[in-house]
Amino acid sequence: MIENRATTARDGASDPPRFGPPLMARLDALAAFTEVPGQLTRRYLTPAHLAAMRQVQAWMEEAGMRVRVDAVCNVLGRYEGRKAGAPALMLGSHIDSVVDAGKYDGNLGVLAAIAAVGELAGRGERLDHAIEVVAFGEEEGIRFPTHLLTSSALACTLEPAIFDVRDREGVSVREALANAGGDADAYRSCACERDGVAAYLELHIEQGPVLHDKGHAAAVVTAIDGAIRLIVTLHGFAGHAGTVPMGFRRDALAAAAEMIVAIERLGGSHADLVATVGRMDARPGAPNVIPGRVEFTVDMRSPHDAVRHRAQRELLALLRDIATRRRIEIETQIYQEIPATALDPGITTAVREAIAACGMDVLELSSGAGHDAMMMAKLCPAGMIFVRCKEGISHNPAEQITAADADVAVRVLLDTVRRLDRRFAAGA
Repeated sequence: MIENRATTARDGASDPPRFGPPLMARLDALAAFTEVPGQLTRRYLTPAHLAAMRQVQAWMEEAGMRVRVDAVCNVLGRYEGRKAGAPALMLGSHIDSVVDAGKYDGNLGVLAAIAAVGELAGRGERLDHAIEVVAFGEEEGIRFPTHLLTSSALACTLEPAIFDVRDREGVSVREALANAGGDADAYRSCACERDGVAAYLELHIEQGPVLHDKGHAAAVVTAIDGAIRLIVTLHGFAGHAGTVPMGFRRDALAAAAEMIVAIERLGGSHADLVATVGRMDARPGAPNVIPGRVEFTVDMRSPHDAVRHRAQRELLALLRDIATRRRIEIETQIYQEIPATALDPGITTAVREAIAACGMDVLELSSGAGHDAMMMAKLCPAGMIFVRCKEGISHNPAEQITAADADVAVRVLLDTVRRLDRRFAAGA
């Protein structure tokens, strides 16, 4: 367990954790909606996902919100402002998961937002803006070869061809939506009016070790890293492992090994750059045959597009040089490129002020992971709050936060919402 000591000025507010224990109980309850007993696996539009949607809807209604489910199965709860129909401050995250996930990725942001609205409703407090809480249906891209599908629908950036992609069982997104009560053909109805959403704010576990290492409960997020993903294919020549002398070989796997070390070195060459080889396939795959063909992936990220572009050029030159020296043919295919997302300065200022008001030192971070805020930033001003998780572990059942940090999360979120309400109402 994470040490759950009394919080200090750095760690968070010194008040008893009023929000934390009930929020942790709900996070535990939501984790029970899973496809696989004994682990949390909740893919988009599976029965477990639909059951989780119904539970989230019930909690939104309990918090005083009017709830609807849109055509792509986002769950949206609205808490009206002082005047009906006022523009909304939108809060939320996603409720789908990776396979064998932790309890807090995505779910924390949704349930903390519901807790914040519940506090406003319990006080009878209405803001100049409405509050809308959204539980996005698909962020992880685990069941279907998609990513950020449902936030793309809200942000009006969704490509309709995505509804025809299929999962491993051959079920298309279109068919899965129809079975769940959604409607792919009505996806345009999900789009938010630009003047109807004043801002989007997402609270999320950091999924990295910085907050844990520095002893901070929360941080303001200034940017979300851009990424480039490549498939590298190497063609050497397969031969007998015992009869071909080392100097005569065109070993595709040996070339790949040298390239992977070079990629790791390049990723460590700049403080704002990371590079990963996450998958590799060597053929023919026999213990007594020199590998003649290798395919591997490269994922390179940075919060600064200029840094990433420069590293990309250097990467391709490195790979070509290694291939030439080893007499290997090389093909590189860029299959995804995502620009960095700079988050709104006005929202990041409000988050900084809220963190300080809760008695904590202010730490600024960029996000190496993608989030729904990337899509929502195309629609409206967007911002993020990070919350500490133990040792930065995420996408893993060992993912963990404390009740004290969950309490801080709700306090910072509430304070930020009130500040944004005043700022946007004043036209700042």
